Amino acid sequence: MLIRGAMGTLALAAMLSALPCGAWAFDDAMYPDLSGQWIGNRMPSCKGGQPSFDPVKCWGTTQDAPLTPEYEAIFKANLVDQAAGGQGTNATSTCLAPGMPMVMNAHSPMEIIVLPETTYIRVDHIRETRRRVFTDGRPWPHEIEPTFDGYSIGAWLDTDGDGKYDTLEVETRGFKGPRSYDASGLPLHRDNQSMFKERFYLDKANPNLLHDDITVTDNALTKPWTVHKSYRRNQNPRPIWIEYTCAEGQQLMRIGDQNYMLSADGFLMPTRKGQSPPDLRYFRKN
Repeated sequence: MLIRGAMGTLALAAMLSALPCGAWAFDDAMYPDLSGQWIGNRMPSCKGGQPSFDPVKCWGTTQDAPLTPEYEAIFKANLVDQAAGGQGTNATSTCLAPGMPMVMNAHSPMEIIVLPETTYIRVDHIRETRRRVFTDGRPWPHEIEPTFDGYSIGAWLDTDGDGKYDTLEVETRGFKGPRSYDASGLPLHRDNQSMFKERFYLDKANPNLLHDDITVTDNALTKPWTVHKSYRRNQNPRPIWIEYTCAEGQQLMRIGDQNYMLSADGFLMPTRKGQSPPDLRYFRKN
């Protein structure tokens, strides 16, 4: 058994040595250490609700976004609808993916995996999100298949000239919707022509603090909007990763253009006062 194990080890070593040299070109010492579990920072004064897009301003407000009058009116109507029991422009209530930029609110812990040609950003919220940031020098494709997370191209930079990368610049385009900035329903334009530019970098004084400067260009805004996000690294070297499956225990559902709820005993119930039941035309009436 020992001889067989030794032979297996030698065979594996021979196979690995036969790989192209480029397969070993990745030197992780050239990149910042982004390993571990990252948790989004939130303002302690903003109590209740999910994280807001601008973490230094409370959700449920415009967060000083330079919205056009049309989209400011849409947002205010959304708040009225939510206050009455509806979901407004928050599409994630029915388990749709949060997409960009909501996913970067880090409602759940975030993981960043740096590889030579792609950097992965994982956030398990509603679904298992894997943003792929391509850093292989590719140009923008002529056509992009729209997705909730968009198509991201990035480049690593050495901003201080020490011979190591310290900043990841990312541009993301190519979306489908509906999407919003956060669960308060702060809306992006329905044409889904958003573009996001980000700069990721570790804090110079604290390597356990990650920054993400996001600039949004969107037709629902009168000018580009920049917010600063930060994430702190969990100091537990073996953090707990919670599985989040939106459909498990989901109580909200949308039928036609109305939102309803499932009661604890499994029956359909209204979400607002005076709400009519859904159309039952396809059911036999007793």
